[in-house]
Amino acid sequence: MKINHAILHVLDFTSCVHVFAEEEMDPAGKMAKGFVAKHVGKALSSIDNKRGTFAPDSGFAEELQAYARGELGFVDLSAQIAAFVGEELGRADKAESTDVLVVDFEQEEERLAGELDESQAEAAYRGRARRSFAIMLLESKQAYMHEVKRGDSGLQQCEVARHHAILPNPSQKVASYALVDMRSLAVQFSDKPRKIAGEERWLIPDGLLQCSMQASSKETIQTVARIVEDVAEEYGANTATALSRAKAYVSENVSEFEEIVPEELGREVFGEGTPLLDLYEAAVAEEALPARIAVEREAAKRVARNHKIRTDTGIEITFPAEYGRNPDFIEFVSGPDGKISIELKNISHIENR
Repeated sequence: MKINHAILHVLDFTSCVHVFAEEEMDPAGKMAKGFVAKHVGKALSSIDNKRGTFAPDSGFAEELQAYARGELGFVDLSAQIAAFVGEELGRADKAESTDVLVVDFEQEEERLAGELDESQAEAAYRGRARRSFAIMLLESKQAYMHEVKRGDSGLQQCEVARHHAILPNPSQKVASYALVDMRSLAVQFSDKPRKIAGEERWLIPDGLLQCSMQASSKETIQTVARIVEDVAEEYGANTATALSRAKAYVSENVSEFEEIVPEELGREVFGEGTPLLDLYEAAVAEEALPARIAVEREAAKRVARNHKIRTDTGIEITFPAEYGRNPDFIEFVSGPDGKISIELKNISHIENR
């Protein structure tokens, strides 16, 4: 990751003093660079990121495009963002001191050359990466630290002091942030509802960005899995087999196309022209799922790669989701008494953990 520009503005509601930086952070500074890169990297890799599309009259989208064209400076744009956030948080029922981190950065394409289209391949060849814009609301926390000083006697003394402006560690998750692809204007964000001027609002999508709010990749996978499980359970089918087939489809399709097609998934899990498929399609229509749903590869990798089951006898089994539709590795057999037997096959070695 290459940090082109980064700046930090301070919104201190404890002292009621806001500090708007007039100069960028030093991109060569190791501490600042590491802090910024780690926070941005963590946000990029989160499977909880929601997606959004800018409204046609979004003022933020216009300002960002003006910045990309060189008509607006980075410091000026960041100050406008911080001022807006400060004004909104100032009207919140519980105003929390927050530092606003704004970053212009580039990241390398992760896809293989064979998966890139012509323009992307050319950009990769020239060493040009995807340029993005990040806004992170870093809420300050109180923390206790030791303080070394000289006592009244002149002897060295160690006391405990409370600090009010401790920023989140790079390993900690930030609750509110936005990531915008400056080429496609694709939006990813995370936020939490706040009570502002007596009304519950989402500050990032509703106020700052003025964009729609779509389900995250994780939420999408969970919704589809819930529908599959409900349909299988209602019809008395094996839910473990159905869910593992659904996850296998998600994992394979997203790995190649970065999307899932609910209609295809239903046919893969329940087969063509079956009553189960009819129930599934009715449930998908009721949830108003789009015909094609974009899903991040990382989300599919984490959520859909494996399937875990637990029996009422306390046995837990975790297996690759793709094995759920391959009886050469694992098979679920329903007995005449309604009980289920699980057979694991073609095992040459067992490792105790």
